[in-house]
Amino acid sequence: MGFGTEILFILLLGLVVLGPKRMHAMLGHVARAKAELESAARGMKSQLAAELDAAPVGVRTNDSPELAGEQ
Repeated sequence: MGFGTEILFILLLGLVVLGPKRMHAMLGHVARAKAELESAARGMKSQLAAELDAAPVGVRTNDSPELAGEQ
């Protein structure tokens, strides 16, 4: 079974178990949760990019590993 077939099976099972009205409401909740997760992921990605852009380049710290043969 492919991924699309599994999703279709889950949706049909949800329709049978929940009924059409509750299934519609449940899909609305799932869509909102998905949108919130995507928004949070975009926010974390932009924050990480900003932190990486702000980090100094070429500066060594005591915690940075040294390359083999370099002294």
